[in-house]
Amino acid sequence: MFKKLFIPGPTQVGPEILQTLARPQIGHRGKEFESLYASVNSRLKEFLRTRSSIYLITASATGAMEGAVRNLVKKRCLNVTCGAFSERWNEITVANGLPADALSVEWGQPNLPDSVDKALASGKYDTVTVVHNETSTGVMNPLSEISRAVKKHPGVLLAVDTVTSMAVVDIPIDELGLDVVLAGTQKGFGLPAGLTVCCVSERALERARTIEHRGYYFDFLDIEEYHRKNQTPATPPIPFLYALDKRLELILAMGRDRWFGRHLAMAERTRRWADEHFARFAPKGYESVSLTAVKNTRGVSIEALDKELGKRGMTLSNGYGKLKEKTFRIGHMGDLAMEDLETLLGSIEEILGLK
Repeated sequence: MFKKLFIPGPTQVGPEILQTLARPQIGHRGKEFESLYASVNSRLKEFLRTRSSIYLITASATGAMEGAVRNLVKKRCLNVTCGAFSERWNEITVANGLPADALSVEWGQPNLPDSVDKALASGKYDTVTVVHNETSTGVMNPLSEISRAVKKHPGVLLAVDTVTSMAVVDIPIDELGLDVVLAGTQKGFGLPAGLTVCCVSERALERARTIEHRGYYFDFLDIEEYHRKNQTPATPPIPFLYALDKRLELILAMGRDRWFGRHLAMAERTRRWADEHFARFAPKGYESVSLTAVKNTRGVSIEALDKELGKRGMTLSNGYGKLKEKTFRIGHMGDLAMEDLETLLGSIEEILGLK
């Protein structure tokens, strides 16, 4: 039995998108593909409201994270961490032999601009990485404030993981001066996993031109050369591009405000529910809009709860890593609607006897 996904990702994919994925293949070096690529890029620029180049990378977002540090870090990288996925960016930087330091806070707390500003005042860094929405803890970092702190230090580039915030909340990429912004399609876009949207500024490309060893697969200069021809360096997942084009068509027809508003409405409903029956894990004002991390104040077995939900055709996520059984996470993005969420919350109440 297929389960409805209330997890941080992959997210629910609706029938219209699934049908689009079944379109016949086309050659990726022909005019038909170039027209498809151009359509997707045009709609992405309209949706994301950015003048940056937007690459369609055949990889999970982790690959684009590696590409970002390979193309941007020349002196030293400051990896701002607050959970498992921001810590991953630090691990990636170190694994690539690049000089790096982690600026860490306790899991469940947000990264704050003052600490970023203080670290950058040392003059040691030319690149900062930050996760906008930390999926492991349900914390959404204050990206606007952090970007302003980074702007105070000329020559420092800012790369942002928006894996679970792109297509969920409005991110003013150009206004904030973000240099690399990346997201996998299996979260807010409500598509299958395997394609990453990656926005790259001209400042980032200028930095890349000064770096000798940028790697091969994620070399931004190589990708940019093909991008200008509405092409990709390597074979892309063509069905995913059809699906992304369709998704963007549907979003733009609905309207950006309405699309973002439905995500916020589900987030607010889940927070109220968490307050009534458990507690929020993220501090007030820093809660994710993509998913809600709920503190397991009742000491129930999250594993057993999810097993019972599975019998009803639904699944949520246990706490991540060291937060397993201490928290659980309810995703509310992609093709989920409020009525789906109400069914889940009502089922949890029935299973745990909370009514």
